[in-house]
Amino acid sequence: MNITIALAGNPNSGKSTLFNALTGSNQYVGNWPGVTVEKKTGLYKKDKDVAITDLPGIYSLSPYTLEEVVSRDYLINEKVDVIVDVVDGTNIERNLYLATQLSELGIPLVIALNMMDVVRKNKDHIDVAQIEKRIGCKVVEISALKGENIDHLVEVAKSFKGQKTEEMKTFGEDVEKYLTEIEETVDSIKNHKSRRWIAIKLFENDEKIRGEIKITAEEERKVDAIIARAEEEFDDDGEGIITDARYDYVAQVTKDTVKKARAGMTRSDKIDKIVTNRFLAIPIFVVVMTLIYLVAVKFVGGPINDWWADEFLGETVPGFLDEFLESHGASPMVSSLLANGIVGGVGAVLGFLPVIATLFLLVSILEDVGYMARIAFILDRIFRKFGLSGKSFIPILIGTGCSIPGVMGTRTIENENDRKMTITVASFMPCGAKTEIIAMFGAILGGVWWYAPLWYFAGILAVIISGVILKKTRRFQGDPAPFVMELPEYHAPSLSNVGKATLHRCKAFIIKAGTLILLCSLIIWALQSFTTSGEFIDFNEDAQESILSFVGKKVAFIFAPLGFGDWMATVATFFGLAAKEVVVSTYGIVAGLGAEADADTLKDVILANFDKVSMFSFILFNQLTIPCFAALGAIKEEMGSAKWFRFALLYQLCFSYSIAFMVYQIGSVLVLKTAFNVATAIACVIFAGYMYLLFRPNKYKKGSLEPNYSVK
Repeated sequence: MNITIALAGNPNSGKSTLFNALTGSNQYVGNWPGVTVEKKTGLYKKDKDVAITDLPGIYSLSPYTLEEVVSRDYLINEKVDVIVDVVDGTNIERNLYLATQLSELGIPLVIALNMMDVVRKNKDHIDVAQIEKRIGCKVVEISALKGENIDHLVEVAKSFKGQKTEEMKTFGEDVEKYLTEIEETVDSIKNHKSRRWIAIKLFENDEKIRGEIKITAEEERKVDAIIARAEEEFDDDGEGIITDARYDYVAQVTKDTVKKARAGMTRSDKIDKIVTNRFLAIPIFVVVMTLIYLVAVKFVGGPINDWWADEFLGETVPGFLDEFLESHGASPMVSSLLANGIVGGVGAVLGFLPVIATLFLLVSILEDVGYMARIAFILDRIFRKFGLSGKSFIPILIGTGCSIPGVMGTRTIENENDRKMTITVASFMPCGAKTEIIAMFGAILGGVWWYAPLWYFAGILAVIISGVILKKTRRFQGDPAPFVMELPEYHAPSLSNVGKATLHRCKAFIIKAGTLILLCSLIIWALQSFTTSGEFIDFNEDAQESILSFVGKKVAFIFAPLGFGDWMATVATFFGLAAKEVVVSTYGIVAGLGAEADADTLKDVILANFDKVSMFSFILFNQLTIPCFAALGAIKEEMGSAKWFRFALLYQLCFSYSIAFMVYQIGSVLVLKTAFNVATAIACVIFAGYMYLLFRPNKYKKGSLEPNYSVK
């Protein structure tokens, strides 16, 4: 028996955890809306005839965000046999609002009452039998995190395939009469499986539904007349009438069936009084993130990373390779290709794997515990003061692992201007690839405690600066979208969730090293090993004759004002556009890692080409400039417009170049005590320009008579 089960539910209800448990997928699990931004499908581990689709977490079936559109379009237009609505048992009232809508689609509905282990721990009581009777559908108690009763849930869902379903009796007779009139008025929906739900959406004046169904002008006139009579009777608009009725119904069901064992503050509430305190929240956040980077870069980057990078990848592997090549009589070209091109390039990137893995592990723990959700709540206070929404920071936080899911996570933002602005700046945070660059220079600086977290907070500052500037333009004008988010209960981290999240990110990192970075490393090796006339050379002896040197010198002038105008930094930066890890692999190849050199050789090469200020300028430019090719593809897809895509790239380039220019030119005078010159004066003018853009009055603030502006 083939059957398709759709998992629906509110964000943070445990839906993706259930999906992982049923299908064995390593679907990413997080504690904020937007982690699942597209539908994911997998097969049930114990029955391959059962297909399970994990839909984006949503609060309703109204088309306010792209994730809600994805979910409702799938449920209405695709063949779905059963809907499993994952309901958070610790917060039934909020979750049942979506269930009332799902029941109206004409698809069999089963409610998975999740987190029942927490309910029992809290000694709360839920009258499941009474809930089933009141809402008219089967309820199965489960714990997705602990795997309790989840197989029984699938068996129950399978038993409902093909059965006729009845919607919840959500509305009173005074509202039902108007909905029945609409169902009987519009001929095109009379045989539709979701005719009840469509009638309700027409009553709510849902423009998307009106545009999708075939409704004649006469039918539309009659529907409008029905709505007008209802609005006059209830003294409210159609959407308000439906919303109030749903909330009243859910509140009454919850009141009659749920009994809390204790009143007052929970353990999570007590913790939040400290970690989300108006005055303590930001200092605590700074300390937490500093400790994470300190542990990852200094403590792990010390003993473990030194052994891994210097001894294993720097001595053991190259030594074995040299012995192997020599015993087989390999030619100098083949030896150089394997030692310098492959081991030197990919090895330089993998050399920082312990640092990256530790960072991924610690962030995954914070996510699973529930603290990362609090960070979004905390930063919303700051963002809102600058005209931004905390919803914008959720994708940016996700992007610290990889910019691609961060960019895709913007689908949770209903305000289109805010969404496009967030896409533009989402890649400013140091992702795993950029952390490679940070770690490379951090090793040279000796692992000072403030160095690594500096770049995390620099990313946040860049986002805030960009947000303030862009929000004062016509293109991005408007008040920030309201930020509503469910803060999960604090709980001990799940070894399974943390392990899967860490392995998933590390796997993606290693795969990239074995594919794209390997390809780029081979290209770089070829460019450094041959002259413009096609002659093979030993790069260590004739570096200036290589194609790499020739091309780098021709374009090095572009970055000279930023302090890293040598050909090696230029080549590394350009190749870094493919993948930021290639910046590190480029220096690994140039330094001859994998031959007879070690990590100290890499340090010597970098110290010979960077001073204290240009080093920071180099990192800052590579962190803020346009991201890797894969992230660019995500930006282009999410923008949905070539014009918007070009704007994002131009802004990222101009912003990163101007910031790095100011840092180097002004920093050289202040730190290196160089003479004030024309370039310094230009940097000061640019700085003054940024100050003006930041502090000028916002003439497009709410209340302005200026027209809206959009790019299509």
